[in-house]
Amino acid sequence: MLRFVKMQGCGNDFVVVNGIEQPFHPTPDQIRRLADRHFGVGCDQVLAVHASTTQGIDFEYRIYNADGQEVGQCGNGSRAIARFIYDQGLSNSVRLTVRTRTAQLHLERLDSGDVRVDMGRPSFLPPEIPLLMAERSAYELPLGDLGTVQFGVVNLGNPHAVIVVESVDLAAVGAIGQALQQRPEFPESVNVGFLQVVSPTAGRLRVYERGAGETLACGSGACAAFAVARRRGWMASSATIEMPGGPLTLGWQDPEAGITLGGPVETVFSGEWHWDG
Repeated sequence: MLRFVKMQGCGNDFVVVNGIEQPFHPTPDQIRRLADRHFGVGCDQVLAVHASTTQGIDFEYRIYNADGQEVGQCGNGSRAIARFIYDQGLSNSVRLTVRTRTAQLHLERLDSGDVRVDMGRPSFLPPEIPLLMAERSAYELPLGDLGTVQFGVVNLGNPHAVIVVESVDLAAVGAIGQALQQRPEFPESVNVGFLQVVSPTAGRLRVYERGAGETLACGSGACAAFAVARRRGWMASSATIEMPGGPLTLGWQDPEAGITLGGPVETVFSGEWHWDG
């Protein structure tokens, strides 16, 4: 019997598990069945909170995409984990530090009840994406019948390619997203964002995620798009990124500091799932 809570942030939905009070060491197949929207609970990602034995780290935090693979970062998921920790009474601290497979994150509960995450400092270096291309300000790759696509890259605990488009409504998100993910230049695949810059403080974004396809929102994807746009001088130090599921607020005041991500997150329901785990 697995106890879980279903949560969502701007339509990006999660199955969240308390791995402190029950054993949770799932196989990829178990994650796929849990995330299946027809035969399981259904979600974009499965998240689990575990106890930490490291000084200065309040909790360990594991992230599994719907395809069963563990990944290192999920911005909206981090806000959901913080809200889950508070709602479950696991901590009363306004500020928390959690560690994923690849990143250390600082979470803060705001007076409004929303959660703001310091996503850390972005990296634009190809070996850290990873991207098997020489470093440059912008990259391009041929995608067969889809033509040649130009993009920027950034790593925020997971790899992102960001394509600036005139209209996200007209972007071939699925076709280009899948094609770019399959390129050998991205040996660990890549999340693909399609950004429409509306103004220096506003943008629209759609994201085709690794292991999940297009989702209604992607926190790390919003940060990645904002980082690329900010670096090129297209956006101000604070901006709102509108995704299909709703808006996310971003800030990056100091290039040497981390990007902050804020927005709403809520519990949808809780339940128990019978599985062989």
